[in-house]
Amino acid sequence: MNNRFNNHLVIIFALEHYNPLGLIRSLGENGIDPIYISIKRRGPVACMSKYISVCHFVNSVEEGYELLISTYGNEEFKPYILFSDDKSVGYFDLHYDEIKDKFIFYNAGVNGRINEFMNKEQILQLAKKNGFNVLETHVVNVGEIPENLVYPIITKDINPNSGNWKSDVYICENEEELQEAFNKISSPVVQIQRFVDKKNEYAIEGFSVDHGHQMFIGTTLLWKYLIKGYYSPYHNVTMMKDVEIRKKIQAMIEEIGFEGIFEVEFLIDKEDTYYFLETNFRASAWNYSSTVAGMPLSFLWVKSMDAGRIDPTDEKEFKDFTDMSEVIDYGKRVEGGMISFAEWLKDFKEAKGTYYYNKDDIAPFEVLYQHWDEYK
Repeated sequence: MNNRFNNHLVIIFALEHYNPLGLIRSLGENGIDPIYISIKRRGPVACMSKYISVCHFVNSVEEGYELLISTYGNEEFKPYILFSDDKSVGYFDLHYDEIKDKFIFYNAGVNGRINEFMNKEQILQLAKKNGFNVLETHVVNVGEIPENLVYPIITKDINPNSGNWKSDVYICENEEELQEAFNKISSPVVQIQRFVDKKNEYAIEGFSVDHGHQMFIGTTLLWKYLIKGYYSPYHNVTMMKDVEIRKKIQAMIEEIGFEGIFEVEFLIDKEDTYYFLETNFRASAWNYSSTVAGMPLSFLWVKSMDAGRIDPTDEKEFKDFTDMSEVIDYGKRVEGGMISFAEWLKDFKEAKGTYYYNKDDIAPFEVLYQHWDEYK
């Protein structure tokens, strides 16, 4: 098995999930069988892929970091490290100076720079500076209620690594509900944002090199249906068509100095106004959609970093298609009583991209039957 690109080892460092599975398959389908450092989470998914050359299991990001340095820290050619979770990106960012001469990984050229913009207040200010609409937002200590707060509101962790991510998200219609939410939120600092009855959400999948001076966009996604306070697992996948949004994202990524795979998310209200929500400085769960469209982000990022430039011919035109995170979608729509199994099966068969099922790499899908309740 080949786990190198131009003599450099290629390593996926990630929480065990179907998110890194997309990275692994995107590399494997292009001739690179990566090393995988799997941080134990729930049941096995990505670690079952046939494309993995070597798999290491660790119990924490910290343990994986030590294993990485001791096992691969003295290579003649610096290994590439790719991520798909916030904790891993944030940890490596805080150790940038320590390992920048040993590995090539997502970074912004300065120790701690990515963590600065993982802070939702900072990234929203940068988005507003670059011309994006942002929702009214307050950042408070848990228990503090801003004056003249207009309801409904939604609570979020100020940083993806500060609390319990989606379990700290509450939609509150009044002060009493907000007080109840405060009693459950684990993060000490929370973002309170105006809650909008959205028409849709919009996600952009891409990567950057040369510290943000060059940017590549693979796919954009619109949700096929909405779930209040949750993301949709069924999407319309399209090409990037809005030149102005692209320019503004490019300006943000360049100011941060980021090089790596990223995702940018927007909310669309009933009047078709786009509101910037956040930037994820790592591959999102939907990264494989770009591979289905002919643009495997993980492979192209390594290739572009190696060349020091993005090849414009790597950006492909494609026809719109649907993709589906089939396990979650089945739970929401079939088990949730929204549609029949026959209707769901039709959608599943018509989806060009799926996140577990892959006829050429079937083991991750098969393992679902052994761990079904853990994945729903």
